[in-house]
Amino acid sequence: MKVGIIGTGLQFRRRAPVIAAWPNTSIAAVATLHYDHAQQAAAPYGAVPCRTWEEVVARDDLDVVVVCTPPHVHAAISIAALQNGKHVLCEKPLTRTIKEAEDMVRAANETGKILKCGFNHRHHPAIGEAWQLMSEGAIGNPLFARCRYGICGRPGYEKEWRADPEQAAGGQFIEQGTHAMDLFRWFLGDLAEVGAMTSTAYFKEQELDDGGMAIFRAASGATASLHTTLTEWQNRFSFEVFGEDGYVRIRGLGSSYGNEELIIGKRDFEAPFQDAITHYRGGDVSWKREWDEFMTAIDEGRQPLGNGVDGLAAMQIGLTAYRAEQEKRILPIPRPVV
Repeated sequence: MKVGIIGTGLQFRRRAPVIAAWPNTSIAAVATLHYDHAQQAAAPYGAVPCRTWEEVVARDDLDVVVVCTPPHVHAAISIAALQNGKHVLCEKPLTRTIKEAEDMVRAANETGKILKCGFNHRHHPAIGEAWQLMSEGAIGNPLFARCRYGICGRPGYEKEWRADPEQAAGGQFIEQGTHAMDLFRWFLGDLAEVGAMTSTAYFKEQELDDGGMAIFRAASGATASLHTTLTEWQNRFSFEVFGEDGYVRIRGLGSSYGNEELIIGKRDFEAPFQDAITHYRGGDVSWKREWDEFMTAIDEGRQPLGNGVDGLAAMQIGLTAYRAEQEKRILPIPRPVV
């Protein structure tokens, strides 16, 4: 299995070591906006540095293309790679617009190749175990969910692509919040309604939001709330789902977010409250587990967890939330149709 990677920023540094360590897999080509950066990134892996992404997707020897660029070029790169016979893993948010996301999913369907969206949070062990427990009925039918997801922003943020409306799908609300939106949909089913408020409270040198809050109602009737922000000042991740018979709580993602924990509790009207807690030791394994799932899906000829349709659905949720804020009302969320 030969892989080409486009983009050499943070996501490259997370994904490349995992890809290179996969059995019988090599990184064969690397491209980014600046050729010297491509040379530096390609060298440790014995890969060919390329001057443009077009060179990578046109190579006949590649099986997979991994897109680690800002969202404004996701669609062009991914569609070209799919049409040139490559499977694609594309970072989130999948694109900047619904049409671009639909075009990507349509290209995957037409070519028979697999399109995966980079939703590594589904592959954190605490989150995966919580979903498995819920799917087995451990907490009963879900009633509501909550997510708090915040980071400490940094000086100079306004100079990054994440603060550029020409490159990003939106601000912090959709950039990081899209993980929570995807998880809500995974745990609760399709989301049907949304209301939202975003703000630019501290990082005012940029046009895009530095945080936001939203409320959702799933088609099942379950509700959810999200708060994501650049002004947490101490990185935090908390995700909770409460059902008719109990609850699951996830705290931390490892590294700067603190140790990853899964907390399980049962409804009991009489006994003292008590939880069962699992602490997941070691580093962040979600990147490896996500690549494992992607490679296994290719081998088995099936759709992976967090596929292109899931990426499109998350785009519809996030962009509808922005529109709900603009119109100052609760809006229905379209279901993905391609």
